[in-house]
Amino acid sequence: MKKNKDILIVGFALFSIFFGAGNLIFPPFIGMVSGSNWLTSFSGFVIADVGIILLSIYAVSKAGSFQNVVGKAGKKFGISLEVIMMLCLGPILVIPRTAATTFEMSILPLTSSLNSIVFSIIFFSLTFILTIKPTKVMDIIGKFLTPVLLIALILLIGKGILYPIGELSNNDNNGLFINGITQGYQTMDALGIGGVTTLIMTSFIAKGYKDKKENISMTLKSATVAGIGLVIIYGGLAYLGSTVSTIYDASISQTTLLVNITNSLLGKSGIMLLGIIVAFACLTTAIGLTSITAKYFEDVSNKKLKYSHLVSFICIFSAIASNLGVDKIIAIAVPILTVIYPVSILLIVMSIFSKHLKSQSIFKGAAFATLFISLLNVANSLGVNIVFLNKLPLASLGFNWVIPAIIGGILGKVLIKNNKKDKSSSEKISA
Repeated sequence: MKKNKDILIVGFALFSIFFGAGNLIFPPFIGMVSGSNWLTSFSGFVIADVGIILLSIYAVSKAGSFQNVVGKAGKKFGISLEVIMMLCLGPILVIPRTAATTFEMSILPLTSSLNSIVFSIIFFSLTFILTIKPTKVMDIIGKFLTPVLLIALILLIGKGILYPIGELSNNDNNGLFINGITQGYQTMDALGIGGVTTLIMTSFIAKGYKDKKENISMTLKSATVAGIGLVIIYGGLAYLGSTVSTIYDASISQTTLLVNITNSLLGKSGIMLLGIIVAFACLTTAIGLTSITAKYFEDVSNKKLKYSHLVSFICIFSAIASNLGVDKIIAIAVPILTVIYPVSILLIVMSIFSKHLKSQSIFKGAAFATLFISLLNVANSLGVNIVFLNKLPLASLGFNWVIPAIIGGILGKVLIKNNKKDKSSSEKISA
């Protein structure tokens, strides 16, 4: 009984860590552009988001750590990739964005008397207080914050199901599944999977579950709880979007769409409810990611950097950075994430099949090929016209790196010789 309760609490906490403001605004938009065929785009979204999350947690929990996954492409490569990812998840991008989003969607629609600087101090003071004890993070989120978030979401979705805003348009089914995949891919949820998995397993150890097999089993079960919660909420939000498909078109911004849906269903009180939803979604994400980032850098520095000092630094730096605003933070984030996200997904998938891919050279070749294509994608997005990128297979899905990765893996096997150092490193990682 206690075990099931612990799995449920950690599962709820995991749901909240993943369910940030981005996850809130994507599903209504894909529902709106899909109309009566909203289930098609919704299915693609779930596969690309929840599917990748569950696959990643499975891979990391089996490997023992995220470094054991990305380190298969070489120790230095793995450490560099992981450090960059944790900095992005931490004070540079994602954590500041949670405060900026909360201010713009929860505070500004209600009052202009509170400026962003004062708000960021309040937001990160709360984050600091609720993060400073790492073993309590999952309990605080799972027991107290997630239920409030879920109740608010259920109220909004329930009203939309009982009293639909409008008729569902009969949109063309072509490209909807691909659009759902693309939107799910853009959530970038898999980036923090190493730290998230470590946080889950540490939380279970603190609760007394120290047997490795039992810990892995409970981690996977809690991830399944979170995945089910995400699918249900995503489905409800996508349906709400479909009910306004005859009212709005793709020219409307995703944030404005959600605000308008909420206002149509619940009026001014709905705007307040949306403010609560966004605030709790962002706060729980900020708490989880602050704890994950601080714990990571404490471990990687062999405890030379103290957890409490790191939490303080992350909160102070994030409070300053959050005042840049959502748009500027996203503009900074896009090129960085475009480079590191594909290679992390690649190595996660490859690690699951590592028994059949025993040569570290395959991982190296595939990783560097993916990294090369990702860098070209960034250059392309910045105005350098690289025509062949859009002609690569799966380019329309945002996966133009897949075939080059396969070719890179084959060339790596043929051309790269594993020296003794690489072999011993590979064996140590696999152990």
